[in-house]
Amino acid sequence: MSKVYVLYSEKHKKIYIGFTSNLEQRMISHNELATKGYTIKFRPWKLIHQEEFLTRGEAMLREKQLKSAKGREFIWEIINNG
Repeated sequence: MSKVYVLYSEKHKKIYIGFTSNLEQRMISHNELATKGYTIKFRPWKLIHQEEFLTRGEAMLREKQLKSAKGREFIWEIINNG
């Protein structure tokens, strides 16, 4: 199983979209362990959305959709109405 997830940094008003097979470990990485990359600059991250897929390919496709303009619009609706 693979999950597509969306993180939100309330402090910086930033979103991050990714996919993983181990969401719990990935959250620890984003918020505590990572020493370089985009996500360390905007900590702390809060999980605001997740979707589960049977295959890695399906998750990658959905990640790409969420990173599109329409997908980001969907995410900001979640944030603004949540």
